Amino acid sequence: MTEAEPLFSETPLDQLHIGSKKRKLKSDEISSDNDQNNNVLSKIFNVNEQAIIVPSVSPKLSYTPLKTGFCYDVRMRYHAKLFTSYYEYIDPHPEDPRRIYRIYKILVENGLINDPSLSGNSDDFGELMVKIPVREATAEEILLVHSSDLFKFLESTQKMSKKDLLKETEKGDSIYFNHDSFTCAKLSCGGVIEACKAVVEGKVKNAFAIVRPPGHHAEPNSPGGFCLFSNVGVAAKNILRNYPESVRKIAIVDWDVHHGNGTQKCFYDNPNVLYISIHRYESGKYYPGTKAGDYDQCGEGLGEGFNVNIPWPITGMKDADYIYAFNKVVLPILFEFNPDLIIISSGFDAADGDLIGQCHVSPGCYGHMTDFLKTLAKGNLCVALEGGYNLNSISISALAVTKALIGEPPDLLQSTIPCVEAIETIYKVLKQQSKYWKCMRAGFGLINDITKLVPKINSHHAQSIYSNLQDAVRTHQANELHEKYGLINLPILFNDLGENKTVSSSTTYHVLSNTQFDDQILSTVDIYKEETIVMVVHDPAEVWGYIEPKFGNIELSSSVIVNPLNKLYNWIVTEKKYGLIDVCIPTSTIFLQSSNGLNNTNKNEQYSNVLYSQELMLYIWDNYLKFFKNLKNLVFFGIGESYAGIVHLLGHRLVVNTSFNNDVKPNNYRKNSTNNIRTIIPILDETLVDWFYRNSLIFTSNKHPVFDGDNDSNGNGHHHFGTGHSNRKLRKKFGRVIKSEHSDNITDVFNENCEEAIDFALETIEDYYSSEDGSGYTSSSSGFKDN
Repeated sequence: MTEAEPLFSETPLDQLHIGSKKRKLKSDEISSDNDQNNNVLSKIFNVNEQAIIVPSVSPKLSYTPLKTGFCYDVRMRYHAKLFTSYYEYIDPHPEDPRRIYRIYKILVENGLINDPSLSGNSDDFGELMVKIPVREATAEEILLVHSSDLFKFLESTQKMSKKDLLKETEKGDSIYFNHDSFTCAKLSCGGVIEACKAVVEGKVKNAFAIVRPPGHHAEPNSPGGFCLFSNVGVAAKNILRNYPESVRKIAIVDWDVHHGNGTQKCFYDNPNVLYISIHRYESGKYYPGTKAGDYDQCGEGLGEGFNVNIPWPITGMKDADYIYAFNKVVLPILFEFNPDLIIISSGFDAADGDLIGQCHVSPGCYGHMTDFLKTLAKGNLCVALEGGYNLNSISISALAVTKALIGEPPDLLQSTIPCVEAIETIYKVLKQQSKYWKCMRAGFGLINDITKLVPKINSHHAQSIYSNLQDAVRTHQANELHEKYGLINLPILFNDLGENKTVSSSTTYHVLSNTQFDDQILSTVDIYKEETIVMVVHDPAEVWGYIEPKFGNIELSSSVIVNPLNKLYNWIVTEKKYGLIDVCIPTSTIFLQSSNGLNNTNKNEQYSNVLYSQELMLYIWDNYLKFFKNLKNLVFFGIGESYAGIVHLLGHRLVVNTSFNNDVKPNNYRKNSTNNIRTIIPILDETLVDWFYRNSLIFTSNKHPVFDGDNDSNGNGHHHFGTGHSNRKLRKKFGRVIKSEHSDNITDVFNENCEEAIDFALETIEDYYSSEDGSGYTSSSSGFKDN
């Protein structure tokens, strides 16, 4: 074909030239040829109908054709609390035997299981689920986790008198016993073992062990929290032992509202078992009431990094918070760990309607979380029942999980935007776990490299390579304060700080950066001559900006330093001509210097900004303020966690003479977002508490947990699991605490309440000068609090 020739011929069909002969086809020839072609095509089609191109084969699926397994045995309902009064009968224990019955019943009612008698015995349980026989766990299996003393003790309950059973119940940690408790505990344990075995052996595609008593609070040497044996712990240990070729790594995901302290202890040093727990923590006040559930508890020895805690700081967590935790932490770590089996410690006490958990997780959310986990470990997933104490909530939640196991898509979520507390918690977890997991390193990679490198090198060399941004911001702030208000450096003598006998004996750590110490305390010129001094003790200025997601680089061009204190300083220095002392307390530091000039690598000696604030305030008083002969009025402003130093100073030095009625009108002011509110502890004057309450203002975030009521431990007569909120009035030792109307973060709290704080301080000072003899000494303190 030449370039001039068209790609396709436009010649009509009746003018086509076939072969070398160029002749025009007649219409009857065309008709005859068409008839012959049709016959040929018909024969071809007949042949095709009988031809075998791809042979028929059975579906090459090993997962989908299988049923979902379940474990259920009515005998596990025999474990029950011995009634000692009529009220215990009408208000039963939360760990109610009906829990597993109600779950089984709702599965039957929804057609997932065929068992009209609800007996747990049937020739055919239906097309969707199959029963996994339940047996008692053997002593050999249980002793892989628990001590022989614990096993023998629980075994002895079978023959105890009622009096002894009640006695053991009374002194136990939220547990009860009857003669069937030991048998039921072995059935519960054995049920989870058999469910996991059925999944691993490919007899079922996944499984739900509807068992009780629960297990995740049972520690190797002691029962607790309604738990006798660690069902999941025993099952995981036995699966690892009996299936070493097919199961090398197991992941346990615990979404019970309480931290699974028992499960964590079982595997704290085991790198083959990854434990992830999402739970209410509330600074360790919520059951089990220890620090073991905090985000920084990551394992020990070979198991370091294989323990992940996601501790909620407040109650009321919702769907969006749990899904956020899954997307940000749980799923990425699980994908990197790549387990061969996943076991869910599925407590439903975080479900909406559970009065003990007091969270609001919907059945749809439980379905989504189950659906997420089905995508891992080749679908090898076993769900083991833990807590959950509202019979309706536990039933519909378990139904949602079971439907997800079978393959039904989950319902819609009831919330989609996580709360601030959830975002803050997840950030802390990400930062902590970035030390161990590559998937968590996004945004933390470079700073983790520095942290690992610094202890190995001389601190002076480290300082020559890296500059702390905190120091740079403070240097900028010091220069700005010098230009605007003439503030100068008030020196600290390191030897005095370490050797001064009047200073508290608590250890103080010296941050390496000389710049930080040089600019840490600033004051107006001739501060010692002033009658009225305002001391502002604050955390470092905030830096707002964008963070590069891979390594955590800060985009300097789009970042700003936030300093709301200028409004306060204008009033102090420019308007009122008072003396000003500005004290900046570093929140944290990378470089810690020891006496030999090298980095201090002792893990027991960590920098504490609260402790440092306390020590520094004592130092300023002992070495400066108490020698200022002209000083008559002292006003304290505390912003952030640093205000703890002011409270400590007032309780440990005679800053205020509370015996005066008219001449001394001290005043205390702090700004607080959501940090812990500090209490004054007077060691020199017991009347100081009343004075502190009358002469202080502590402004907090409008979301500060102190206003949600006190987490009481006496709910439903079971002291460790109840919450019993009460809107009690804060005690005087906290000072006068005031909730901001609109503000949450520290900057907004300061801006909203600054005018009121200034008026409060000014009124106290004016009262002093209007007094009759003008003698005495006035101290005032105000504060803002963050986190």
